[in-house]
Amino acid sequence: MRLRQIALVANALEPAVGDLAAVLGLGEPFADPGVATFGLCNAVFPIGDTFLEVVAPTQAGTTAGRLLERRRGDGGYMVIVQSDDLARDRSRVDSLGVRVAWEIDLEDAASIHLHPRDVGGAILSIDAMKPRESWRWGGPGWQQRTRTDVVARIIAAEVQAVDPDSMAARWAEVLAVPRAGRELQLEDSQIRFVHDTDERGDGVSGLDLEVRDLSHIAETASERGLAYRAGELRVAGVVLRLIPGNVASHRVTG
Repeated sequence: MRLRQIALVANALEPAVGDLAAVLGLGEPFADPGVATFGLCNAVFPIGDTFLEVVAPTQAGTTAGRLLERRRGDGGYMVIVQSDDLARDRSRVDSLGVRVAWEIDLEDAASIHLHPRDVGGAILSIDAMKPRESWRWGGPGWQQRTRTDVVARIIAAEVQAVDPDSMAARWAEVLAVPRAGRELQLEDSQIRFVHDTDERGDGVSGLDLEVRDLSHIAETASERGLAYRAGELRVAGVVLRLIPGNVASHRVTG
């Protein structure tokens, strides 16, 4: 299993997309017409070979819209991990009584979205790609649009919960990955679970980025009036923790 994409949800696509692109030095995003099925519009940024997505509702009654109401504003939406054996994962998920809320099986990509009530915290998606290094959801030519001068990749997702220990155990069971306390160890990445400290309820509260140019982030955040302090930046309702590249294998607990 590998952490491959994080999706954020915003009431409006802008200014979240503009802030993220400017501060993180990102390339041109991909607007996936397929998300219209869910009543959404989106922008997907490649960061190395990981991806940061922002979605926004385009109609009433969407899952994303209900999440915005429940958590009182912008924030995390979905965690997408990549698997090499989706059939095995589907069998395990079914045996654990986890419902699949949506699925697709294409020639080059397959995905199962797990029901958040059965997993907790967020929509958790398990995806498989052919070939493995590809990523359909990044759009055509994403390799040419990726920029890594400022940020190299996403290295961790953080999920807050009223009971982070139980949620960590559940995700570890569902994904069949090693767990050390509240941290799940994936291939070159982590998912960690922390206590709800802002009273917004369970949800994706942050992500860790491997950073190559911290000065660009600090200067651009100041110019755009974003909340920045040493090593952390708040954008679109989540905290981005900025980890220098030479210590990208860090661990954070909470």
